[in-house]
Amino acid sequence: MIEEILSYLILGLVQGFTEFLPVSSSGHLTLFSELLGIKSDDITFKILVHFATALSTIIVFRKDILMLCKGVTNPQDSFARKYIGLLAISAIPAAIVGFTLKDQIEALDSPQFVGYMLIVTAVILAISQKIESNTKGEVSGGKSMLIGLSQALAILPGISRSGSTISTALILGVSRQEAARFSFLMALPVILGATLLEAKDLVAEGVTSYGPMMGYVVGVLAAFISGLLACKLMIRLVKGTNLLWFSVYCAVIGLISIIL
Repeated sequence: MIEEILSYLILGLVQGFTEFLPVSSSGHLTLFSELLGIKSDDITFKILVHFATALSTIIVFRKDILMLCKGVTNPQDSFARKYIGLLAISAIPAAIVGFTLKDQIEALDSPQFVGYMLIVTAVILAISQKIESNTKGEVSGGKSMLIGLSQALAILPGISRSGSTISTALILGVSRQEAARFSFLMALPVILGATLLEAKDLVAEGVTSYGPMMGYVVGVLAAFISGLLACKLMIRLVKGTNLLWFSVYCAVIGLISIIL
């Protein structure tokens, strides 16, 4: 019992930290579930930890979210309406892929496939650091669609969502601070949408639990707290740190996953 609860604690920490760091939360959950002997298709646990990380995003960006919500009701605040529109545009590709290819993508979820996709993530991060645009601007309609396409690609287990979206934004000339903010805010509807899809599956399958309730509670709290820390950390890292170190990490873990 204690060992099982400890396993859920580890998975919660993994989910929280890797949701925001550019190393793929879905890929790490698959790998750690395999190592710990926990069912990777535990829908209940996935729903809970996804909601926990979404909540951590809301708390970190609560001022931005509140500003956007207030701006929608203010006819003179064109910035808020434009920004929400850009976030909506960026969510379209992931929504289409998620609704139409969900089962096919889930069928690919294996440690070996994750290993290959982690190497792809490593390449994406490395490219962004080598050809980052010198012009520093804001997100436009066209850029938001391209960043959204990279988010849709990250539905594949092993492709980092934050890594691919932030990298795409940097290549397109978006400032580092804005790249981080837009990446995390655009993740909210996608994470919540994925949670709703998983909840629908849970209802359809009639599955309520694979593990102990205490394990779920510990795992969710761990995901929430580590998510808060990782989100704040990643914002600071993007502003002034070379992401190439994350590229090296993904490449090493990817190779180990493929070999083992």
